[in-house]
Amino acid sequence: MRQAQTLNETQLRRVLQYCRSRRHPSRDQAIVQFSFYAGLRASEIAAVKYSDVVDEQGATREQFVLSAAQSKGGRTRTVYLSQRMRKVLADYAAELGHNNPERALFESQKGGAFSANTMCQLFLDIYKAVGLKDASSHSGRRTYITRLANKGIGVRVLAELAGHAHISTTQRYIDVNADQMSAAVELL
Repeated sequence: MRQAQTLNETQLRRVLQYCRSRRHPSRDQAIVQFSFYAGLRASEIAAVKYSDVVDEQGATREQFVLSAAQSKGGRTRTVYLSQRMRKVLADYAAELGHNNPERALFESQKGGAFSANTMCQLFLDIYKAVGLKDASSHSGRRTYITRLANKGIGVRVLAELAGHAHISTTQRYIDVNADQMSAAVELL
């Protein structure tokens, strides 16, 4: 099975720019950024509730726990949010105009939570519209893991962040390209 395409900064900017032209620009941008800056799977993004990321005082959390029902493999895991991601979520939550803790953070056009399948389809529609034929709902997750690996984060930490039980799974996510190999040999 072919792996999802990792995106470079220019491609990600193009995706976010396109999201601004869609019917739900803030929601779609926040969904894409959740994938790229928190490494969540589409099904996990669909399952996130408002109270998972916003506390009782309305502040964005630094981390939250995905329950076994919200994550793959029936295991809970902690999701750590960077300052950048917390800002995206704070801006999005402020725009929502509600504070119902049990509501889905991202709602479909029909008003309820996205299903895992409709969330995957949202990603595919966005990527297709910007001409990224090999990108999928997993592209953000692969890009997240690859970027952290390229910054020297160890595979054990990456596995924990990704919620993988085995580091061999995480290693398959790390994309290697010609620019990286060229830069690596220059370290000698």
